[in-house]
Amino acid sequence: MAGSWDGSYDPGSQSDDSHHFERLHIEPLYDAFVCPLTKQVMRDPVTLENGQTFEREAIEKWFKECRESGRRLVCPLTQKELKSADLNPSIALRNTIEEWTTRNEAAQLDMARRSLNMNSSEDDVLLSLSSRKVRCKALETLLAVVEEDEDNKAILAEGDTVRTIVKFLSHEQSKEREEAVSLLYELSKSEALCEKIGSINGAILILVGMTSSKSENISTVEKADKTLENLEKCENNVRQMAENGRLQPLLTQILEGPPETKHSMAAYLGDLVLNNDVKVHVAKTVGESLINIMKSGNMQSREAALKALNQISSFDASSKVLIEAGILPPLVRDLFTVGANQLPMRLKEVSATILSNVVNSGYDVDSIPIGLDHQTLVSEDNVHNLLHLISNTGPPIECKLLQVLVGLTNSPTTVLNVVAAIKSSGATISLVQFIEVPQKDLRMASIKLLQNLSPHMGQELADALRGTVGQLSSLIRVISENTGISEEQAAAAGLLAELPERDVGLTRQMLDEGAFQLIISRVVKIKQGDIRGTRFVTPFLEGLVRVLARVTFVLSDEPVAVALCREHGLAALFVDLLQTNGIDNVQMVSAAALENLSLESKNLTRLPEMPPPGFCATIFPCFSKQAVITGLCRVHRGTCSLKESFCLLEGQAVHKLVALLDHTNAKVVEAALAALSTLLDDGVDIEQGVSVLCEAEGIKPILVVLLEKQTENLRRRAVWVVERLLRNDDIAYEVSGDQNVSTALVDAFHHADYRTRQIAERALKHVDKIPNFSGIFPNMG
Repeated sequence: MAGSWDGSYDPGSQSDDSHHFERLHIEPLYDAFVCPLTKQVMRDPVTLENGQTFEREAIEKWFKECRESGRRLVCPLTQKELKSADLNPSIALRNTIEEWTTRNEAAQLDMARRSLNMNSSEDDVLLSLSSRKVRCKALETLLAVVEEDEDNKAILAEGDTVRTIVKFLSHEQSKEREEAVSLLYELSKSEALCEKIGSINGAILILVGMTSSKSENISTVEKADKTLENLEKCENNVRQMAENGRLQPLLTQILEGPPETKHSMAAYLGDLVLNNDVKVHVAKTVGESLINIMKSGNMQSREAALKALNQISSFDASSKVLIEAGILPPLVRDLFTVGANQLPMRLKEVSATILSNVVNSGYDVDSIPIGLDHQTLVSEDNVHNLLHLISNTGPPIECKLLQVLVGLTNSPTTVLNVVAAIKSSGATISLVQFIEVPQKDLRMASIKLLQNLSPHMGQELADALRGTVGQLSSLIRVISENTGISEEQAAAAGLLAELPERDVGLTRQMLDEGAFQLIISRVVKIKQGDIRGTRFVTPFLEGLVRVLARVTFVLSDEPVAVALCREHGLAALFVDLLQTNGIDNVQMVSAAALENLSLESKNLTRLPEMPPPGFCATIFPCFSKQAVITGLCRVHRGTCSLKESFCLLEGQAVHKLVALLDHTNAKVVEAALAALSTLLDDGVDIEQGVSVLCEAEGIKPILVVLLEKQTENLRRRAVWVVERLLRNDDIAYEVSGDQNVSTALVDAFHHADYRTRQIAERALKHVDKIPNFSGIFPNMG
């Protein structure tokens, strides 16, 4: 039909001569009827001044192209210039063409009807029809012939007639689509024809599309829908419908079909690719039925149900529906059962995958009873069983079961149960050993699990990493891979970050293995923008900075650590990281690292060597004059630098720390205040430290921190710093007139811990709010 003339002008469908039309019409086609430009029968013929006739739309397009290209206006046939572009309608020719067309259509329709009565083939009937009107009439005739007549339906089904009818479903003319779908609906009433219709490529796809189309008329949509309902009699059609988005027939078969059909449809459901919304609908509709098949069917049926449940459970919302439908108890039983009725390992892997999906959905699985005595999935025996399976199965199942434990340890309500079970089973070392396996998914699952465990059993993990050859190196190797930033790398950095920062043995081992140099390189690349744009960059950077900061906790014990910090300019790097806006943990950890570095400054500053006194000064001390040495650090009284002695007076460190006192995160404020307090610590020139803070405009922000009292730790730190500031008479005088500061100190004096109350008392004495002879708290220095 696509090759037949439909009576419309289509400039894209041209023929070299008029013989094509002679084959399609009963009366001969006259050359005068055909436009020389389009090679189509004209509908609106017009004549030029030179007597040549063309289709109006075609010649107007020719003139337009001439004007746009700057060419002369010429006749497309003679190529002679025209004086005028006037077009004269050829009314007589148009009437003749219309009469000829009408006679041909009537003749063709009559031939179609006579051919149908003679049981002729599609080629003699449909493919020979040239006009839209004739095709519609032919489809109407076919419908009349087959309506309520099974024999005629069977005759029509022979050959490719049904295939041609299906082609009309995607035709551009709505009338033809409507007639075609009406005819298909009638044919679909015959069960014998349902399989044939469904076997035609694209038939069901087009019909499903028509049922959801907003451009079709209501009648066409209803007929398409009823046709599909009839086609549901054939299982293959049901599968095709599901594949093309019409799932309900398949779900109905799972709910109501005979056992064999239920199982075959469940197996097919497991092979479909479903979007997330559909997964939720499927879980709500057939989730319980699939779980029942999984519980009580034969092995083949259980496999089909498990495949389908695996597909459905891969979305969190649908997983939660399955949990509420009761999937957890039989799923766990299938995993743990050994003996005659146990699942083969390939199906246990599917069960483990489903369990991983549902546990990681965010549902409170601890509220679901499993087995006797109201046990849950995180009961000690069940966690022990999971750990036992992890140690005695192959990598695919091990990976999924580790992901189950990852899900259980993601939840604050279940992580402690898992931690207790791991400790009681002595499984720590066996879990740590997975860090070295070659399978990336398995290794990543183990690292993520250990990261979740590390806040609760950090020392045990640190001991295991130190005591087992290779694991620490493997973690560092994962972190240092130059392949962008992966989830595995972020987890590995997060795991190392959670290990006890004051574990000197672990830090020493990391120093020996060159871990910190690799981490410094990664941090610098991220800061320079060489690595960016991945969703794991923030947790990765947070983990790296926390791991790097642990080297600042061993400065007094490890000269190698001091040398590392000097060689790589670690103090300057942490100062730069203070300005990592939007990543609070990086700013907090960097400030804490600078506190540790600054505390070591008084031990690393090079004190000046005084020149020996002259001979006269030795005999007559009154003639001696103390040497003056310039260029010394005001606070540390020696030769200082940010690189060599980690002195905060360089690199705008003080100004950047003061800026963080206005941070919205109290932990960042506390870390910044702790770093600044090192300038007022015992062993340094406190008066000069106060001056440095004054010059950095840090006094007012410190007082604001005291007034806000965000946390008890912050108040404790602020009271300590303020007391040191008030030792300066000018500051004490200014503050004594601020009733708010006095009130905050009085509140600390009454309600803080013992040590802070003592410091608050001294601060109040500085501003004359308590007499100097008062001794409520003994002096503790």
